[in-house]
Amino acid sequence: MQNAINWFELFVNDLDRATRFYEAALEVKLRREEFGGTPMAIFMSAADGAVGGALVKNGRKPGGEGTLVYLNANGKLDAVLGRIEKAGGTVVQPRTDIGAPGFIAMVKDTEGNVVGLHSERS
Repeated sequence: MQNAINWFELFVNDLDRATRFYEAALEVKLRREEFGGTPMAIFMSAADGAVGGALVKNGRKPGGEGTLVYLNANGKLDAVLGRIEKAGGTVVQPRTDIGAPGFIAMVKDTEGNVVGLHSERS
């Protein structure tokens, strides 16, 4: 097993709004697709074997009390945190040193999901 996680889904009420938030905050482009009638915005994987995931509008409720996913903000954590409020989100936990694994932070997106951000030590 290469990764403990091989796919994640962040549930959203407003796919357009959530897509704009993540594209602005992370400075990435999400690919819009539909699978089995379910609209998604997919985070592109950088390499073979990399974990992938998507924003999903399928009737499940977004929120901050469920599963916590950490998105890659390697080498750009402070810049990402600096864009969160402008993109419509809230910083829930600022940059926090977690020792050898690096740094984390947590943000609340436009849909109410709490999402972690991780950056390795450089």
